Formats: sequence, structure tokens, C-alpha cells
Amino acid sequence: MIVAVLNQKGGVGKTTLALHLAGAWAMQGRRALLIDADPQGSALDWSERRGHEGLPRLFGTFGLARDTLHREVPDLARSMDVTVIDGPPRVAGLMRSALLAADLVLIPVQPSPFDGWASAEMLALLSEARVYKPALAARFVLNRCAARTVIARDTAASLADHDPPLLAAAIGQRVVFADAARTGRLAMEIDADCPAAREIAALRDEIDQLGIGRIAP
Repeated sequence: MIVAVLNQKGGVGKTTLALHLAGAWAMQGRRALLIDADPQGSALDWSERRGHEGLPRLFGTFGLARDTLHREVPDLARSMDVTVIDGPPRVAGLMRSALLAADLVLIPVQPSPFDGWASAEMLALLSEARVYKPALAARFVLNRCAARTVIARDTAASLADHDPPLLAAAIGQRVVFADAARTGRLAMEIDADCPAAREIAALRDEIDQLGIGRIAP
């Protein structure tokens, strides 16, 4: 399965989500690859920090920030169980290519009405991609949220009947994610039983249950 984590709005936690999902699948013994399609190269920076720390490689990280993703990623993904694309913000050509490469698009949004409005351009690109790839699946993911806040509940409610639908698993705003980014680790390596680790595992499992591609429950 090829999963693209995309949103044209920056700062919604795409890289953190992409790295942790790739890691969560890899920790189950699955062959995982992360494609860094963001020209900023944050996922590649994380991988380099991990190497400097002498930590074992959990999954491959490959830089491919160009609009030929839809032609190149399927070949790279052929020997993998799951490939995760960390997409770029505000680069329409790259976004279109990532959409055409993917089996599933995850659209992370923060608990804010403005994030929903900002997703409109992303959804337009998704509709365009489905003309060429009708089976392309997509889901919203509520990210960087404080689950008990009114705005988080309101955002979840506003997306409840949306197309694409909202996944039930939500990812909180956790300090451990910043620690992970700084040290080349994953939240579940820092503390396997922390709330962040449990949330990522729940998200991974919910994606598995969608039965897309070769990953199934």
C-alpha cells in the first residue's frame, strides 16, 4: 500500500505523522519505506540525526521531491509492504504527482475551523486525481489536538459527515513528538506506553482495517 500524507497547508504535522506511521508499521515487522517528497527534506534530516545517534534503521528514507512521483514510487514500493509519502505544502505539481502515486491519501488537519477551509484546495486536487484514479481512497486525520477541547470536538463534528470521512483515531499535541524530531527517534521508542505511542498505534490499526492495498487486518 502507498499512503500519501498531504495537505497544502503547512504546519499541520505531516512529517511527524508520516515518520511515526512508517515506524509503527516497521515495528510490526513490515517492510516500510518513507518517501520524503517535501523540498525542505525534514524526514531526511530526521533520518540523518538517527544515524548520528547510532540508532538502528527501522525503515528506508528516500528523497524524491519531484513531480515524477507517480511514475517512480510504484517501482520503489514494489518490494515493500507499505510506502509512506511525506508530501510538500503549496507545490501543486508535486501534490498532483503524489496523489496519483497513492492508494490512500491522509489529510491531517488541526482542530480549527480555518484548517477545514484551508483544505478546500487540497480537496479540489483530490477530485482532479480521481478522474484518472477513481479508486483513490482518502481520509481526514485530526492531528495536534487536545482531545477534550471544545474546538477539537467541533472540528471532529464538522468533518463527521464529510467526504472524505474523518478517521476515528486522533493524534494529540504531545511534547514527546518534539523530542522525537530532535533526537531522530520515534515517540514509541522514547516511551512505548505513552499516549502518543498509543494514538499512533490506533491510527495504524484503523488504516489497516480499511483493507487497502496489500495491508489488511
